[in-house]
Amino acid sequence: MKSSSLSLSSPVVPVADAGSSPASWGSLVASSVRAAVAVMLVAGIAYPLATTGVAQALLPHAASGSLIERNGQVVGSALIGQQFAGGSYFHGRPSATTAPDPAKEGASLAAPYNAGLSGGSNQGATHQDLAETVAARVAQYRADNGLAADAPVPVDAVTASASGLDPHISVANAMLQLPRVAQARKLSQDQVRQLLERSTQARTLGLLGEPRVNVLRLNLALDALRSAAKE
Repeated sequence: MKSSSLSLSSPVVPVADAGSSPASWGSLVASSVRAAVAVMLVAGIAYPLATTGVAQALLPHAASGSLIERNGQVVGSALIGQQFAGGSYFHGRPSATTAPDPAKEGASLAAPYNAGLSGGSNQGATHQDLAETVAARVAQYRADNGLAADAPVPVDAVTASASGLDPHISVANAMLQLPRVAQARKLSQDQVRQLLERSTQARTLGLLGEPRVNVLRLNLALDALRSAAKE
């Protein structure tokens, strides 16, 4: 019995070299650079310019930071609260923001309404320090506004917001401060109430949130009224 052998005549396919040639590496680098430049132009330049242009065209005041000017000078933003003290001003919501302590490396100190470091205290509802802080604020609020020792106090008057920058207070909070401000400025409560109503913002779209008072706008209106009375 003869044994037969089968010979395969398949063509020999050359195997590519395991290492890449300089030309292929150069092509890869060039395509990567082109893709990076394209992404930078679209996402880093074209898109921001387009969104900024649309915002400035449709909502120029809000797009510019909702800045408030008085006598040609920027005095603040309608979106960021400010610290007010004294009996003649409405007081804003407490702020828990901080800033680096220049006298001690790694330490921080209280800096109310610090827009560069927005945030809350992050203390839980059962935190002892938070309970003591709120209790002290309640006592101070009642004393400042001539309230009884057991008078209810609006929650926004003694607690900070999550951002620490809330520019608003509740209408209930403002109404409790109204007699103090009117007395300090020697105005009737009706006069101050009219200004308060003008500075009150309704619910967003008539549904979202609660009516609220912009403290900066209200205090500026009070100062403007005083300036007008002197003229």
